[in-house]
Amino acid sequence: MLDSILTGTGEAGLTAGQMLLCMGTSLALGMVLALLHTYKNTYSKNFIVTLGILPVIVQAVIMLVNGNLGTGIAVMGAFSLVRFRSVPGNSREIGSVFLAMAVGLAAGMGYLAMAALLAFTVGGAGVILVSLPVWRSGRGARELKVTIPENLDYFGIFDDIFERYVYRSQLHRVRTVNMGSLYELCYRIDLRSEAQEKEMLDAIRCRNGNLGIVCGRVPESREEL
Repeated sequence: MLDSILTGTGEAGLTAGQMLLCMGTSLALGMVLALLHTYKNTYSKNFIVTLGILPVIVQAVIMLVNGNLGTGIAVMGAFSLVRFRSVPGNSREIGSVFLAMAVGLAAGMGYLAMAALLAFTVGGAGVILVSLPVWRSGRGARELKVTIPENLDYFGIFDDIFERYVYRSQLHRVRTVNMGSLYELCYRIDLRSEAQEKEMLDAIRCRNGNLGIVCGRVPESREEL
């Protein structure tokens, strides 16, 4: 069942039927991976299109190399010229890309059943893990920016407030604003309850003299791996 359909081709090379079967399988599995990636996830159309065609591209490259060392070195040199100038993806996007490449590699070597098994098993496991409520603690993650007067010592200034409303907090950076007359503190916090967010902001406003506060969700593109 998991044998390669290309076993025994030898010097005869690939037939058109084998090539089309491998390409069709790679393209179909790529579409499945793209669909699975959209489940409870934010995504761009460009990424989904790329994820859908990536397996067939990898499969075609593997078939063109076909064990030829010289061709393999030439292909590696061509790929080394590629520069990716896009925003770094989050961990789920990186995992989807590696899975698509593995599926394309298996299809390119003729292991179509293995490619399908890999796509449905790993892709299905990812969907199940995303659905489980135990991994939803990131919902309360916030990026909090608070402006305070320069005469206030920012070290530990909001610790008592954070103890009441957040599980953990971390001061990421401090910068001066308004010609150095104000400090802007940037925190990464995890709320105990989203319903208490306004109550926490009101407490901070009383502490910082009603200066500017910005509280928003942490962008996924900045997810730490």
